[in-house]
Amino acid sequence: MRWTAPMRIDHATSHRLEQQDDAGDHPAILLTTAAAHACRDVPTAAPGDTVEQVLARIRGRRFASVAIIAVCDGPRLAGIVAVENLLAADPRSLIETVMDADPPTVTGHEDQERAVWQALRHNEAGLAVVDAERRWLGVIAPQRLLAVLLEEHDEDIARLSGYLTSTRGARKASTEPIGRRLWHRLPWLLVGLVGAMFAAGIMDAFQSQLEKQVLVAFFIPGIVYLADAVGTQTEALVIRGLSVGVGIRRIVWREAVTGLLIGCLVAGLTFPVTVLFWHDAAVSTAVSLSLFTACSAAAVVAMLLPWLFGKVGADPAFGSGPLATIVQDLLSIVVYLAVSTVVVG
Repeated sequence: MRWTAPMRIDHATSHRLEQQDDAGDHPAILLTTAAAHACRDVPTAAPGDTVEQVLARIRGRRFASVAIIAVCDGPRLAGIVAVENLLAADPRSLIETVMDADPPTVTGHEDQERAVWQALRHNEAGLAVVDAERRWLGVIAPQRLLAVLLEEHDEDIARLSGYLTSTRGARKASTEPIGRRLWHRLPWLLVGLVGAMFAAGIMDAFQSQLEKQVLVAFFIPGIVYLADAVGTQTEALVIRGLSVGVGIRRIVWREAVTGLLIGCLVAGLTFPVTVLFWHDAAVSTAVSLSLFTACSAAAVVAMLLPWLFGKVGADPAFGSGPLATIVQDLLSIVVYLAVSTVVVG
């Protein structure tokens, strides 16, 4: 029997195939990842068969794999038997007494890497593949498990080396003509220009406050810069992670906590320094509180925008940077001026 070539699918396709599975469209299951490695050319048995009957059916026949015997009750999987257990059992024993009635299984749409690790964790020679109603689709044989494991290893190395197919977009963006570079970048810079006009309007709205306490205005560039710096670090980390297949869920918690801690540390260092040099505790308090809030918010914005751009198929390297910068700037200015109005008066 000829093995089906491995296939990788995206999350949207996987979700669609799950819906087809639920609707009873079983041929679609065979196009999915784990099922693509499943082979039906293996020994099968019924729970009521004896060990001697199964061994007699195996003798003299050639199978793609005899590592495990699939025990089926009609179309559904009842269990599996490893060939070494079959050979060691009493020939008169029923298969249902020697089989593993609760073996590790994977559904046809599961990712091939998860299927391999499922088998390894349970120390199984092979892995049964079933559909949503536990109908037996086949067995992933030991040689196929090793091939998938090698493929996944090569893919991880390729990701780290930067020449995987998923990096094609990054390579294309680096070598595209000047006209397309302008087309991809200029719209987002124009969005930033509009945001800068909004920032000017916000400053104008707080003009009386700034005139009343000129010292407040001195710290605006510093607060904006630090928030941008925190956002840029987070954004670079998120884009780098997304490019090598690290999901946003694995990043968001650690980076959000890191943003909060950075905000606390920067605010804590800023307060005594500003009091020492400018001798105004109210302004120092406003600056410290604003830095804490702005740095924490910048980390969240810098995580959210690249993820959203990736979801809609846009290159986060072009759009998320300018957009995140202006969003962070506006938030920083609004937060600082609002806090200073309340604290400084």
